[in-house]
Amino acid sequence: MSDTTSPEPPDAARDGRLSYAIFQLARAHRAHAAAMLRALNLHPGQELLLMQLFDRDGQTQAELLERVGLDHSTVSKSLRRMQEAGLLTREPAAHDRRVMVVSLTDAGRALREPIADMWRTLEQISVRDLTPDQVEMFTACARTIEKSVRDHSRQAPAE
Repeated sequence: MSDTTSPEPPDAARDGRLSYAIFQLARAHRAHAAAMLRALNLHPGQELLLMQLFDRDGQTQAELLERVGLDHSTVSKSLRRMQEAGLLTREPAAHDRRVMVVSLTDAGRALREPIADMWRTLEQISVRDLTPDQVEMFTACARTIEKSVRDHSRQAPAE
């Protein structure tokens, strides 16, 4: 893959340099993570669902949806694929047959360390040219920007 980034954003994005940099960073980071996930036979986003289940197995589909912040159709499709791959099961809850409880299989649980290793490796790649202070500062800034964008999205009128 060739490096398509440039030191300056296109003219149309010149007044949005930070946003353009975030977009470029997110795109590069996601592409690298996706390649690492393919080696584990996973699609991007599936590792997020698995990590939630590693922390607390047996969650409802609605709980997972809320925790990962993805839309319903994406989560439903991912869970179906993961069930077909033998990584988890979905069964109706005892208290309400309409509620689906998602649980890991042994094959799903076996991905805990490979996924943790993937995140460690991705972190090492991402921070290799940064000092610990720069990592802390970037992380704090990223959280602040994320909160600002989320708060604005909640306040924006539906179109």
